[in-house]
Amino acid sequence: MLDALDPEQREVALALSGPVVVLAGAGTGKTRAITHRIAYAVLTGQHDPRRTLAVTFTARAAGEMRQRLAELGVEGVQARTFHSAALRQLRYFWPRVVGGPVPDILPSKAKIVGPVLRRAGFTDSSLARDVAAEIEWAKSSQVVASDYAAEALTARREPPGILTRDNVAELYAAYDDAKTEQGLIDFEDVLLLTVGILDTRPDVADEVRTAYRSFTVDEYQDVNPLQQRLLDLWVGERDDLCVVGDASQTIYTFTGASSSYLVGFRARYPHATEVKLVRSYRSTPQVVALANRVLASSTGPEARLRLELRATRPDGPEPRVRTFDDEPGEAASVAKQIQTLVAAGTPAREIAVLYRTNAQSEVFEEALGELGTPYVLRGESAFFERGEVREAVTRIRGAARSGEQSGELGESVRSVLSSMNWSPEPPSGTGAVRDRWENLLRLVSLADDLERANPQATLADLVADLDVRAATQSAPAAEGVTLATVHAAKGLEWDAVFVVGLVAGTFPIQYADTPARLEEERRLFYVACTRARTHLGLSWSRSRTGRGRRDRSPFLDAAVGADATAGEAGGVVRGSGSRTEQGRRRGPATCRVCGSALVTGAESARGRCRTCPAAYDEALLERLKAWRLEEAGRRSVPAYVVLTDATLETIATDLPTDTKSLVAIPGIGARKLEAYAEPVLAIVRGEDPVVPVDEPA
Repeated sequence: MLDALDPEQREVALALSGPVVVLAGAGTGKTRAITHRIAYAVLTGQHDPRRTLAVTFTARAAGEMRQRLAELGVEGVQARTFHSAALRQLRYFWPRVVGGPVPDILPSKAKIVGPVLRRAGFTDSSLARDVAAEIEWAKSSQVVASDYAAEALTARREPPGILTRDNVAELYAAYDDAKTEQGLIDFEDVLLLTVGILDTRPDVADEVRTAYRSFTVDEYQDVNPLQQRLLDLWVGERDDLCVVGDASQTIYTFTGASSSYLVGFRARYPHATEVKLVRSYRSTPQVVALANRVLASSTGPEARLRLELRATRPDGPEPRVRTFDDEPGEAASVAKQIQTLVAAGTPAREIAVLYRTNAQSEVFEEALGELGTPYVLRGESAFFERGEVREAVTRIRGAARSGEQSGELGESVRSVLSSMNWSPEPPSGTGAVRDRWENLLRLVSLADDLERANPQATLADLVADLDVRAATQSAPAAEGVTLATVHAAKGLEWDAVFVVGLVAGTFPIQYADTPARLEEERRLFYVACTRARTHLGLSWSRSRTGRGRRDRSPFLDAAVGADATAGEAGGVVRGSGSRTEQGRRRGPATCRVCGSALVTGAESARGRCRTCPAAYDEALLERLKAWRLEEAGRRSVPAYVVLTDATLETIATDLPTDTKSLVAIPGIGARKLEAYAEPVLAIVRGEDPVVPVDEPA
């Protein structure tokens, strides 16, 4: 077993006693190292598998760990998410401690948050998701409703939409009251209640600590205060704990996650064994070198644990940066590059287009669709929990039991899914319609794969494969290019990755207005780049639709050099849609108040430093926000999708008088100019905006 490991991984496997911290860089085989550690400890008799708990952050990761342990000959180890492990304990101890069954779990906070918002007089339905996110952050940070406003201010969390922090605190309290009245608990309550029982019942805590003696925690940089509190109660005074993480991949602090527990592990356990995994088995030396450059200038506490990756793979192509005049040109070029890769033999499923926000996907969907290149949108919800997937698996299972298979497996599955109105031709629409079609296509592709591997495969074989995949949360790969946000791509990898929309104000996001938030954006960019095995493309466009001017992301300077421009050496090339550069590269934007260079996207969008006073008309800004709220309600979108706060502030500062001056404002492209120019200019003139007659009021 140890022969299968490199020297550092072997060191992890042999560190079986006392606290252990494994600092594992992207693509360095951390799952291999920790599963071999658990297996080696069990097979040599040093750990009891029934008293070993491995904690992960996703059901998919837990399933993968169980599968790998089974392949190594180890059964009985509990590999679960924090919520799954806590819920198992809660259901076991609740009848003894509280009495009766555990309350039902609320599947979605929106079910209660929506009515609570309406009762409070807020009619903007888009606020529900943001309020739910604030409640999740508060509970994960162990902040009660009465303390929310003060704690949110300290954490510099901006309230969503038109709400104040006091509004959110009141909604949080009302949400908890309504949930209790209905006899429900939410996912955070599962952890809170388990913590409460273990904290107040020493007998229960002792029973849990007797049941589990050895703990392993994966992705330790992503734990939040509530999860850490639960872990402390599990472990007690012992130190049979192994944690694994990478501070440079801390990208979820907005949910309450904190790398401080990983960063401070050695301070808490001075005698801990520390092992660094830095051999990259995923990416080529060229991708690894770029990733190392991205982090070279990082700051903050996470930088203290920065790992310098070492490539082990053969050379590959240099990562390339492309510059375009507008987003359609950028998308068209990326689609053509993908078409070339597919023609050269790279499977479409091994290619991904990654972006910062979901709103960026549309133009790439259109470009790929025009070339007939299949694509799939990767969401956050679990594949096997989606309604159409559950229905399809039930129908396939029924067909297998009744012996309805006629002919080859692939055709039989297509026949079953046709009863759900599925056809091989993709729908013309996007959104939920496209998502449903793609999810069912994954089942068809899986059937085709099984048939190629075994021409005699049956529906029963497919059902057995689906059962294993559901248990391990291993969704079948889709035969198409993956379109995803970088957050949704965490933990995944592809042969070719295109990181697009690398514009200041988008990546880094304009809300990254503190050094800590800017560093998190840098880490997010690092995660994006390290998803690539061989091909890595980076691109940006000077404007959305050919009007206005945007600056490229400062992260590109870190990746390829501040002096690199289109056509120069260093792997930077001119995109087919870019203008010929006549002069020197545009310098950094400067503050309209003090003249200093603007650093973050939010500063660039507002045209001033964060610390400089605003010069906008406050009354005008409030009228613009009120109009935006109504417009967002008509369109059923979040308010920021209409126009961001930074864009509204700039409008209230510059006071545009016509479309020419309006389109020069960051955040106003051709589409938004066409949609909003008339009402926005009317508000600036002091007039009431006219409600469009062709839209519902």
